Amino acid sequence: MTATKQTPRRILPARRFKLLGSVAIIGSALAFGGLGAGYVGEPALAAPTQVQAGPVGFADLIGKVKPAVISVRVKIDQSADADSPQTNGEDLSPFQGTPFERFFHQYGFENGPGRRMPHHEMVTGVGSGFFISADGYAVTNNHVVDHAKSVEVTTDDGKTYTAKVIGTDAKTDLALIKVDGKSNFAYVDFETETPRIGDWVVAVGNPYGLGGTVTAGIISAEGRDIGSGPYDDYMQIDAPINKGNSGGPTFDTKGNVVGVNTAIYSPSGGSVGIGFDIPASTVKMVVAQLKDKGSVTRAYIGVQVQPVTSGIAESLGMKNASGALVDEARPDTPAAKAGVQAGDVITAVNGNPVKDSRSLAREISVMAPGSTAKLDILRKGEQKTIEVTLATMPNQPEKQANAGETDNGSTPHLGISVAPASDVAGAGSKGVVITAVDPEGPAAERGLKSGDVILDVAGNSVSSAGELRHALSDAKSGGKHDVLMRVKSADNTHFVAMPIG
Repeated sequence: MTATKQTPRRILPARRFKLLGSVAIIGSALAFGGLGAGYVGEPALAAPTQVQAGPVGFADLIGKVKPAVISVRVKIDQSADADSPQTNGEDLSPFQGTPFERFFHQYGFENGPGRRMPHHEMVTGVGSGFFISADGYAVTNNHVVDHAKSVEVTTDDGKTYTAKVIGTDAKTDLALIKVDGKSNFAYVDFETETPRIGDWVVAVGNPYGLGGTVTAGIISAEGRDIGSGPYDDYMQIDAPINKGNSGGPTFDTKGNVVGVNTAIYSPSGGSVGIGFDIPASTVKMVVAQLKDKGSVTRAYIGVQVQPVTSGIAESLGMKNASGALVDEARPDTPAAKAGVQAGDVITAVNGNPVKDSRSLAREISVMAPGSTAKLDILRKGEQKTIEVTLATMPNQPEKQANAGETDNGSTPHLGISVAPASDVAGAGSKGVVITAVDPEGPAAERGLKSGDVILDVAGNSVSSAGELRHALSDAKSGGKHDVLMRVKSADNTHFVAMPIG
């Protein structure tokens, strides 16, 4: 039995992001003309900036780059296990219930998420890609070729070739494939100049399995984090891209690749003009490693971190809410060996500012294991620089705690009951265990719950209710409106900025 499946894609429900798999629905197309150079009104303080007109059309550009863009078709052998449900290649573990079943039925996934499929059922997916060399190396998305038993590519002239997967990187959703037996494929190059917000771009791909399709627009934003992985740094474009554009290239007006189409934001499943591309700078780095050794090796320092919120910044005496707050430097990691401590705020790596925890992860991940990184840190109000020798990241990704923050109401109490951890968990246990939480209190508002362990308050360890009260009293008498508490929840440690009035 054969079922047609469009490109495997992960679906992020909270913000309705869609990876760009292909489905059998006809979309709409947009045509763009040139950009005029006129102004409305007079600027009050500055002379008018010259606005350069965009191209009248993109025909010459498309004629140059389109032969390098390919359709990628994969087959996945869904050999059903008697005890394990099948998901048609989708990462659907969070999704259950009839709304998602209707979604998958509508888009051709007849079995729906979590339902068993017949033994040895072959599922077909369609995506996009592009050649980066004349000898047949091509880039696409990891989620297009993930678990593929076979890969075929179709070029713009209608010829079909068998391809093999050279390597994949799930963290950036990139894959490198190779077509053998020919050395004169049309190919494209990556950009050499960083694109700017407002620059014209053209997206080429295979939406809905229709074949090569072109849409145009501009770069809308940079550095987008859509929650799909630890290294999110997406470029946002408004050129309409749809399911099946996965892995397709986005070009600048010179015909260089500035990004790889990967995801869209959509309430309905179709393009609403908010698409996300992996920037060419990331693609070049990842593809070089995949071509060299078939996998990506990243460096790490071994810290659990979280963003610095406004409440945390106030409690630490920081002027700006930026940097990565260290919850824990794990034992026997580069950070611990170099002396990084819980409560440190990492503000820069090798002189490059660290905006938040993801910014830190990206800065470290592009460096080579074994190299040295200089970390600028803020420790108890003092600036320090620590040199850390980076190690190879283990298979398990570093965990990141994201401490949520709500209204900083002024309140003299926390709304919790506590007991010494040593009384609850046994001798040697540190901190105080939260035994009860007032659902209307500030602790509940900030996500604290029964069983959490408060390890220290304002940098001072606490082991009893009295020590906790004393630490809070000292912080309040010192003029603090918020106090920073280090809390352990299950296996994770994070900081919470608690208002104390």
